[in-house]
Amino acid sequence: MRIAIAQILSGSDPAENLETVRDYATRAKEQGADLVVFPEATMCAFGHPLGSVAEPLDGPWATEVRRIAHELGLVVVAGMFTPGRGGRVRNTLLACGPGVDTHYDKIHLFDAFGYAESETVDAGESPVTFELGGTAIGLATCYDVRFPALFAANATSGARVNIVCASWGAGEGKAEQWELVTRARAVDSTTFLVAVGQANPASVDKATTGTAPTGIGRSALISPLGTVLHALGEKPELVVLDLDPAQVDEVRAKLPVLANARNLTVPARP
Repeated sequence: MRIAIAQILSGSDPAENLETVRDYATRAKEQGADLVVFPEATMCAFGHPLGSVAEPLDGPWATEVRRIAHELGLVVVAGMFTPGRGGRVRNTLLACGPGVDTHYDKIHLFDAFGYAESETVDAGESPVTFELGGTAIGLATCYDVRFPALFAANATSGARVNIVCASWGAGEGKAEQWELVTRARAVDSTTFLVAVGQANPASVDKATTGTAPTGIGRSALISPLGTVLHALGEKPELVVLDLDPAQVDEVRAKLPVLANARNLTVPARP
């Protein structure tokens, strides 16, 4: 399987961001990619009014992403915003292309480090996987990466690859935590982990215009044993990488953490 990591820097205009999707997806296809993964908030960077850009999954933005994917003949995963409950939006990953049309709504909302995503975003409820070339692939978004159960659930559902799309905010220790938790989730689930973040605006001397975290770059492909097979820097970049899903079976034969896992209940406090 050939996977393209599209580490982009989204802006406030969904139409301009769509052209970025078209450009990176076209270059990914030229390099033989089967799948191109964009970060969370590809449609519009955080820090802007999300309600005004949110569209349903059959709206013009998602429809055009589907058209790009089908015209190029590859699967595209990209972060967008869809209408949610109570005037909020859903933080959605769209996965589309030949034989694939699904979406994942972010389950774990980023109410941490002084930020309250739940004020504007409506949480999703269910894990999602899709199949590409006979390989199941799980989806996750940013803060989800701190919750091992989601990645294990995807793996239990058959995923050999997990994707996490992010707009990871900068801050003390945050880059180190990003590497730590992405590698840990690969080992927890014994899956390849494709971690794709927004580029760092500072890397291209571009000031952020919004009021929320954007990204630090550092996208990576990680093996089922937690080895970083390829890591990007902070700038916008496209990299195309090969992985062999059969290696997951080899790892699980040696390290059957999914098979050995036991359901534990927390005893009630007296």
